[in-house]
Amino acid sequence: MNKNKGKIFVVGFGPGDSEHITKRAIDALQQSDNIIGYKTYVELIEHLVTAKSIVSTGMTEEVSRAQEAVKQAEAGNIVSVISSGDSGVYGMAGLVYEVLVEMGWTEKDGVAVEIVPGISAINSCASILGAPVMHDSCTISLSDHLTPWTVIAKRIEAAGMADFVIALYNPKSGRRTRQIVEAQNILLKYRSPDTPVGLVKSAYRENQNVVLTTLAEMLEHDIGMLTTVIIGNSSTFFYDNKIITPRGYQRKYTLGEGKQSLKPHQRLKKEAEPWALDQDTGEAQSGYEQIVKPKQEISSVDMAFKALSMVTKTELENPFLVQQPIEDVFEFSVSPGVANKMITPEQMRVLAEAIGEKGTLEYTPDHRFLVKLPTDQPETIVKKLEQSNLVVMPVGDVVNLKACDFCYGEKADSIPYAEEIAAKLGGIKLPKELHIGFNGCGMACYRAVFDDIGIVYRKKKFDLFIGAKPVGRTAHAAQPVAEGLEPDQLLPLLTKIIEEYKENAHPNERLFKYFKRVKKIQHFNYHDMSSKIEVEPAPCGD
Repeated sequence: MNKNKGKIFVVGFGPGDSEHITKRAIDALQQSDNIIGYKTYVELIEHLVTAKSIVSTGMTEEVSRAQEAVKQAEAGNIVSVISSGDSGVYGMAGLVYEVLVEMGWTEKDGVAVEIVPGISAINSCASILGAPVMHDSCTISLSDHLTPWTVIAKRIEAAGMADFVIALYNPKSGRRTRQIVEAQNILLKYRSPDTPVGLVKSAYRENQNVVLTTLAEMLEHDIGMLTTVIIGNSSTFFYDNKIITPRGYQRKYTLGEGKQSLKPHQRLKKEAEPWALDQDTGEAQSGYEQIVKPKQEISSVDMAFKALSMVTKTELENPFLVQQPIEDVFEFSVSPGVANKMITPEQMRVLAEAIGEKGTLEYTPDHRFLVKLPTDQPETIVKKLEQSNLVVMPVGDVVNLKACDFCYGEKADSIPYAEEIAAKLGGIKLPKELHIGFNGCGMACYRAVFDDIGIVYRKKKFDLFIGAKPVGRTAHAAQPVAEGLEPDQLLPLLTKIIEEYKENAHPNERLFKYFKRVKKIQHFNYHDMSSKIEVEPAPCGD
């Protein structure tokens, strides 16, 4: 390990209450200079930490949390990235490693990484329900944020067919409601409608709620993102407000007997346990039976493919094997230009041809097409589009310039400045996406003052605005910070503002939040531009 580097703890803190967090997890949290996590999880463990810095972010911002953790550790800090449950089960462990691998990290020379295990939801919820996970089981997340629903549905189908006890994570959200319905429909093909189901919300937390129901009736109850759904197998039963799944190891012991009637060397005999798997039994030697395993049976399907391989002299693969390839999805934006809003039929043809049948095309409010395309040849795609005079730019948390149409070219004086800004700053990676609005006259009809950074060209000079909050019930325009900037002052100033924001902002912290927090960007002091009317906080935290 490089001694000049810091360390990353990826901490699973269990259900969320202090009694079920491990000592190692507490030690890791208290050793850390920085704590990074989803804001709800941060609130659950905040009383246990003494860190100098706590960074909390919203849902779906896992990648940026991992990136920030690596950045802090590279700077020599000890960082804890927190996950509820176990960090290796739908938690942050994999993402942290993915970010490190992308950077060329090695265990020998890179920052130290320690994964601190915790009690996963399947275990904590099972303990509340009784003993529903006593036999073969699986966990399936119903969130299709990172996994296509077609893949998730296949896994539910396979688990249902194989009679697994199933724990469904992330079963439902405000926008994602159909997945739990489809999961129920799939499982009802293989399970009795009376199959026991346990719904546990916020296990071991203050608002814990437990419902015992059945597969047929489970959707009649409240299910949300904080609910874990545990569905029994064909032998699971209810008893005294508990859900119990038998272990099924009949050759290990006989239920209902306080004392085993058979001695160890007798119990595996076929005559003693006729329900046991067929096996050849030799004579007893030294008090133990000699067990001879039967020859492994080859399935008829495998035998058929083996025969075909011999005939054709080629290795044939079984088409029934489940193989889910990982696709590389290339995401980018396309436009006819900074000032040009007109796309030609030929450009549309080239774009459609490049996207093909598997890609998707979405028109955005920024006058761009958002393209998502499964491909392993992004350079070829970009080259083809650029040859048609289309502008291809990265998407995500980057600088994005949105210019007006300059009255269809009638007010073209400032177009070169807009194009220069787009060329120099467009696509720069930032903690959060940043929109620069550019208007070619004082009318500002493209609403540049409602972008993160607004630029208005007026009387051959520029007015600059910073920190709009463009959406939400407390939306407001950007703060005017400079008036009458000379053209040669604009790009250097924008570059400094963006560099400062890139270096110092928290992950997923929008520019207006950063400006409000630090109170000063470059030499511009913050002034509150929000509405002075009292607005009740929205449930989403806006």
